[in-house]
Amino acid sequence: MQKILGFGERVPDYGVPVLNEREVRAAAGILFAFALVSFMNSWLMGNFRLTQIFVIGFLIDFTIRIFINPKYSPSMILGRLAVKNQVPEWSGAPQKRFAWAVGWTLAVVMFYLIVLNKVVGPINLIVCATCLTLMFFESAFGICLACKIYNAFSRQQARHCPGGACEVFVPHPSQKVGAGATAIVAIFVAVIGFTSRQWFQPTQAQAAAPEAAATGGAGKCTPPDWAVAMGHGEMWKLHNNCK
Repeated sequence: MQKILGFGERVPDYGVPVLNEREVRAAAGILFAFALVSFMNSWLMGNFRLTQIFVIGFLIDFTIRIFINPKYSPSMILGRLAVKNQVPEWSGAPQKRFAWAVGWTLAVVMFYLIVLNKVVGPINLIVCATCLTLMFFESAFGICLACKIYNAFSRQQARHCPGGACEVFVPHPSQKVGAGATAIVAIFVAVIGFTSRQWFQPTQAQAAAPEAAATGGAGKCTPPDWAVAMGHGEMWKLHNNCK
């Protein structure tokens, strides 16, 4: 039983159980991809069926991680396969367990709302967006947001954080973001905003489409047969400014 039940690996020179951060990030990226697809399907199509399936899978995956062993979690197994040829980067397991407990709690809430009670509304999207944010920061930046509050609830301070974030260190000069770099990002955002306003404004015909639909004129908001056949009649109206 000791080989099956457990949390983290015992590695020499590490005072606490650790996890391979590369596997953790890969698993987070895999879950993020599926979560994003289900979230957008619910947001754009109003169909929560895919989200219900994902919530069940997510809850099972995190239950295995927390209460049995992370090495048997399906997403961790896939992550392990993805990075099997990379040198492990060990990070402290205790803070990860706390962070995953937060994710597990969100999954339980979603399971109760959307799977058991078929509740459809903003609360589902808010919880989904929270999960997406946590997984995105984990997979893209190696930043565990829930781990940041671990020290507030535990006497044992977090150790062996990715990138040495738990230890005090002096950043290399190349890591500093000065005023010039900040200005570049600001200018980039301004250029994209200006471009979107100037080049992608609705045409006169598109702007007039909702009014024509309201008055029954010209049938400009009648979706074509191919869109109806694909079940995308309502989305066609949305993309053509008819809603």
